[in-house]
Amino acid sequence: MAPIAVVVVYAFRDLLWVAVLSAVVWLLAGITARLALAGNQPDWRMPEHPARPPARHPYFIMNPKSGGGKVGKFDLKRKAEDLGVEVFLIGGSEPVDVAKVAREAVERGADLLGVAGGDGTQALVAGIAAGYGIPFVVISAGTRNHFALDLGLDREDPSACLGALSDGVELRVDLGVINGQTFVNNASFGAYAEIVETPAYRGDKLNTTLNTLPDLLQGHRGARLRVRADSTEIEAPQALLVSNNPYGTGDIAGLGRRVRLDRGSLGVVGVTVGSAWQAAGLLRGKHSTGVKVLTTKQVEIIADTPQIPVGVDGESVLMSTPVTCAISPGALRVWVPRDRPGVPAPKPSVSWSRLRHLAGVPHPGQTIDRR
Repeated sequence: MAPIAVVVVYAFRDLLWVAVLSAVVWLLAGITARLALAGNQPDWRMPEHPARPPARHPYFIMNPKSGGGKVGKFDLKRKAEDLGVEVFLIGGSEPVDVAKVAREAVERGADLLGVAGGDGTQALVAGIAAGYGIPFVVISAGTRNHFALDLGLDREDPSACLGALSDGVELRVDLGVINGQTFVNNASFGAYAEIVETPAYRGDKLNTTLNTLPDLLQGHRGARLRVRADSTEIEAPQALLVSNNPYGTGDIAGLGRRVRLDRGSLGVVGVTVGSAWQAAGLLRGKHSTGVKVLTTKQVEIIADTPQIPVGVDGESVLMSTPVTCAISPGALRVWVPRDRPGVPAPKPSVSWSRLRHLAGVPHPGQTIDRR
């Protein structure tokens, strides 16, 4: 009510223009101050390389059920075959070992692999492409396609991704590896892994995570975890997220953006809460109480049980402990269309240490000469 009262008083005194002008000046001052403190952001785009030589025998695996039937809706099979692609459609009631299908295709002469499907399928086939050193093409035909989003691909029109074959460029991106299995986005443990098993998760990851995470953290009774990352340890986190390159500022649930996928590091987020208030406070992101954020090359997760559930790129699996996650820098050659939506510039983060220096506020144990 106080700001409203001030506006009313200014209006009755014919000074409303002063309030408006002051607000505009404050806004401009805030914007310029943030830009000055954030500094430049060089090299936020991944470098592009020529996509050559042209693929002579491209091979795509397509899942007609992914994304509510995007393969059929956008006529992806026919469009790919018109470009000379051999297409394998996943069908039938029996599960398909897509890694085996991809491996056999390479052994028959395929020199490029592609997937139209979800991130879990993308990761399995990407691991085969990386192992053979051949290019990989992502077709954004899954439900959310976080990997495609961070590559700057068009998620509204999956057929636009086929432009990588005719006019493409190459990005060399990292792959995460968990107990020998590749992942392109993240691996989740504890309460995060429980969220992946929730039926509503596949259709609405964002709201499902935000709505269920605080309750799961409070009622979590799973295995007791211990995390080792270089010289850092996280004791008994109720939720743990390990990502292929760190997510943007403020994201503790793996639902945000990664501007680059070639930094050669894992992002680690561990959450330990002791009260309902702390659990609800997780909406504040990385600055919440009980949140530990770090980057590392390798992380080991130890548990008091021989096996633990893990969500790997949105797919729930059971893994033997200890679980080891590592980064494989530049392992995957991804071909993407030259003309694509791209990745927006990251929001600059303020350097608070620089602000303290400019304001003349010393760090603990530091003195400032004010002469």
